[in-house]
Amino acid sequence: MLLDVAGLAGASDAVRLAVLVLASRTPSETGVVQIRTSELGRWIGLSASYTASEVLPVLRRSGVVSVETAPGEFGQDDGLECRVLPLWAAQDVVGHPLNLAKKEYATLWRLMEAVMGPGWTHRNGRVTPAGLIGTRTGRAAATDRLALLLLVLESRENGRVRQVGGSVDTRRGRAAATLARLLGCTASTGERVLERLENRELVLRIRLRTGSGLANRSRLMVPAVAAAHGRTAAADVQEDRSKAPKPEFSDPDVAARAGQSAELGTKSQVSSVPVTDEADVADPDVAATLHTDHPYLSTPGGSLLVSGGFSGEGRGAEGRRPERVHVREDQAADGETAAALTGSPVAGGGPLRGEKPKESPVDERVMQRSAAVGAGARPKAVGGGKTQQQRRVGLPAGLRLRVALGPVTWLWEQLSGWQQDQVEAAAKAELAQLAGLGVAPEGAPQLLADRLTGRLEETGGEALVDKPFGWLIGRGLPQRRACSHRKCDDGIRLDTGEDCENCANVLHLRRSRRARITAEVEAQLPGLGERERREVLEERLREAVALEAEDLVWRRRVAREEQDRRAAARADAAALAEAERQAAAAALGVLPCEDCGQEQAGGLCEVCGYRRRTEALTVEAGMVAAAWSADLDDSQAVAAVLVHVRERLQVAARKAVDDFLGAAEPGQLDADPLGTASVLAFGALQAVSDAAPEYRRQALEMLGRTEKAEAEAQRAYRTEQGRHWFQHNPTGADAVAAATKAADAARERVAEYLLAARLEQLREQQSACSEQAAAAPWSDRLPDLAARALDGDAAGAVIA
Repeated sequence: MLLDVAGLAGASDAVRLAVLVLASRTPSETGVVQIRTSELGRWIGLSASYTASEVLPVLRRSGVVSVETAPGEFGQDDGLECRVLPLWAAQDVVGHPLNLAKKEYATLWRLMEAVMGPGWTHRNGRVTPAGLIGTRTGRAAATDRLALLLLVLESRENGRVRQVGGSVDTRRGRAAATLARLLGCTASTGERVLERLENRELVLRIRLRTGSGLANRSRLMVPAVAAAHGRTAAADVQEDRSKAPKPEFSDPDVAARAGQSAELGTKSQVSSVPVTDEADVADPDVAATLHTDHPYLSTPGGSLLVSGGFSGEGRGAEGRRPERVHVREDQAADGETAAALTGSPVAGGGPLRGEKPKESPVDERVMQRSAAVGAGARPKAVGGGKTQQQRRVGLPAGLRLRVALGPVTWLWEQLSGWQQDQVEAAAKAELAQLAGLGVAPEGAPQLLADRLTGRLEETGGEALVDKPFGWLIGRGLPQRRACSHRKCDDGIRLDTGEDCENCANVLHLRRSRRARITAEVEAQLPGLGERERREVLEERLREAVALEAEDLVWRRRVAREEQDRRAAARADAAALAEAERQAAAAALGVLPCEDCGQEQAGGLCEVCGYRRRTEALTVEAGMVAAAWSADLDDSQAVAAVLVHVRERLQVAARKAVDDFLGAAEPGQLDADPLGTASVLAFGALQAVSDAAPEYRRQALEMLGRTEKAEAEAQRAYRTEQGRHWFQHNPTGADAVAAATKAADAARERVAEYLLAARLEQLREQQSACSEQAAAAPWSDRLPDLAARALDGDAAGAVIA
């Protein structure tokens, strides 16, 4: 029932077995399992890292198990609180298969422990041995453990497993088909699993024999189950079966060898005895033998020299079936296909004709596919229609990847096409991660190459890597942080290349804690021996680490609560600010325009808003031009530049206004004076906005030619050229290109800084020389506004 839930559809055997392990350890009172990641990995035969990275995420996404984690020392999922949700939902549901009682939980736990318990060494020295398959770890260990568990559950008291009925793959056998149906896999996979279990003598495939001695059907048995019920597999095989009539010449075990004459009988193979029991005839144990000997059709003088004279010995090492008698009867034999052995009717060619066999169609397809790939064609579907991805012999074409993967060229050549794509993607991800950690993009490939070189030295060289793909993905390429610092890699800082100070700090704290606890033990228990003192010390160290882990969990929980409280406070403050803003906007909507006095303009009408922005852009463009073209201490020179820029921008704005007025139809402007004024003001703003960036570009270009900018560019050039990855060829093309790029970036930074500093100086001078006049009161401005004409001349006045 657990393995058939929807959340486990398509899940790996490791995930499915983990669900069963957690279900067996579930307390009947609470339903919550507390277990460490490493302990769960031991139960399913996998490492703690693989369990944390591949099993736990799938369990969370499946919806079958709820997982609450307590992080370990390095942030990994260490302590787990799991609840198998189908078991929890079935509680108190009468008749539900998953509504287990306490004794049923205990029985399931004992069964799991007997089948796959990893074994323990207790503190008092007592040893709990591992289960039947508890020592099986590594690749496919979870599949083997799950297979044995299902076979144990399916077996009877005599250890025999009921096999599937119907037609099965004869190449695999009924036992493999039975296991494949239990696991939900293919028959070939079931056969491989069954072979591994047989090699460990955990299951037996016993071939029964017919009355004639021929091997017939097989039995699948679990010896441990039979032994637990006081029975043996060998005793169970001895059964009373009907005896078939002894054939006189149809048994292939007594077939005549070379040089012997076959004894031809005269009795019919059809028995004349009446059938009295249909079961006796249908029983495959007494099925009639289907092969009979035939008399020799050739003379005794043949020169066939074979070792035993049995069927198939004349076909060489290929072991293929004999050809039909009339095959290629219409083909003429030539000299090249003649028999090679003198006097032999079956020479080195075909078994009947002595002709040279043609190439296999499979070989022809392989040769055609190789020629097509060599010509640059795409992979084609062969065999069952699956696309065969071609393996690349050389490293990827990108220079960065070739540098990064250079130390593992031999491992790269051992990978398949799909594996090479995965390694290439992983290398690109590592290069991107290094760039995000502050490493220069030009130095990231060499840094990754140094990492691979170091990992190969730890392994002992490429020759000792038995699984290249797993080694590259899991050990060679990933960053290994020895502490919590994100830039740490095996105790080395990625950005500086020096020893990680955080790692040294962590090591110092651990050593100081051990020294402190050692001093406490020696002071409190001075009479202990060396062994007892070590045991007490290790126990107290474990307690200290556990307390530190609990404290870390508590501090993180408090930090999360504080973070949630602050987030709630920020949300409340944002809601209050939004309410105040909306209230202020509602109150502002009734105010008149400050510049022209238009009623209900929200303090500033649209036309005046465009004019203010145009004025601000004009002043800013003038100051940018003055920042590089005028002496900032000469106020007259600065004023002249400002006037010049203003005139040029006014010309551009008037041109935009004239273009619009020339394109407008007669009478259209008088229909909506306010809309016309708004359009004209926006056109002037757009013209100034298009011209202003040119002044900034010109200012940055001129400031980038100053002495300060050139000096900074030279320093950046020399610094980049002196990087340790360019030290062997500082004048090479790559080094020069990187140095030039760094110099340009430094020159641009200096120009930006100089422009910002000069603009700040100009603003201070402008504010000191002239302060903006305060707006006149409405009592003085209203008479002028009242004197304005409201007839058709208003449009001309607005345009002016």
